[in-house]
Amino acid sequence: MEPGTLVRDHTIYACVMGSRAFGLATEGSDTDRRGVFLAPTPLFWRFEKPPTHVEGPAEEQFSWELERFCELALRANPNVLECLHSPLVESVDDTGRELLALREAFLSRRVHETFSRYAHGQRRKLDADVRAHGAPRWKHAMHLLRLLTSARDLLRTGVLTIDVGDRRESLLAVKRGEVPWPEVESRMGLLVEEGEEAARRSPLPAEPDRRRVEDFLVRVRRASALRAGQTEPYDEVVRGVVRGGGVGQD
Repeated sequence: MEPGTLVRDHTIYACVMGSRAFGLATEGSDTDRRGVFLAPTPLFWRFEKPPTHVEGPAEEQFSWELERFCELALRANPNVLECLHSPLVESVDDTGRELLALREAFLSRRVHETFSRYAHGQRRKLDADVRAHGAPRWKHAMHLLRLLTSARDLLRTGVLTIDVGDRRESLLAVKRGEVPWPEVESRMGLLVEEGEEAARRSPLPAEPDRRRVEDFLVRVRRASALRAGQTEPYDEVVRGVVRGGGVGQD
C-alpha cells in the first residue's frame, strides 16, 4: 500500500499545528498539518512493514502510524503531545476519538526532562546566532518562550494547553525583534526556574499509563484484522489468535 494511500484512506485523526494552533498566526503563516493513520493489521504480517510516518501528500503535512505515535507520546515527545492537544481538529473518526480520550494517559513528569532537553537544544542555537550575528532568530526565540511557558504550566496543572491566549501580543513583540535580547534571556531563565520548581510539586504521575495505551493499541489492531477477515480468506488459526485466543486454543 502506497504511503499516500495510508494517509488518505486510513487517517484516524488530523489537526492543524504550528503558529495557527498556538494562537500566534499572522497573515503570512503557513498551515502545518499533522495526523495519525492506522495501517491495516495484515500489512504487518509481510516482510515489508508499513511506514512509521509519512511526509505529505500535501505540503506541510506529516503523519505518524498509530503505534509510532503512541510510542513517542509515551516518551513525552513535545511535538507529539502537542499534536494530541491541538485546538484545531480537522478530522477524527471513532478510533481517533478513543485516542484523544487517552490524552491524560500519556502525560507524566517525564515531560520535564523531554521539554527541557528540547528547549536546551533550541537555546544553544539561539546563543550561536547571537554570537555569529549579534541577534537571535526572533521567531525561534518567541517559540522557545512559548514552549517553556507551556511546559511550566503543564507541570503545575497537569493540563497541556498550547494556545497562548492573552500572551499572544507579548510573544509577537519578541518575534518582531521589539524586545531586547537580554530581556528575552531573563524571561527564559525565569521560566526554566519556574519549570524546575513546578516539576518538584507536579500533580502528574511519575510514569505514563503504558498499560492503558497498549490495551487500546492491541484492541484496535485486532479489530482491524477482523475487518480484513470479512473480505479475505483467513487460516482458522489466525482467526482464533486475532479473536483473542492462542495457537492450540478453541
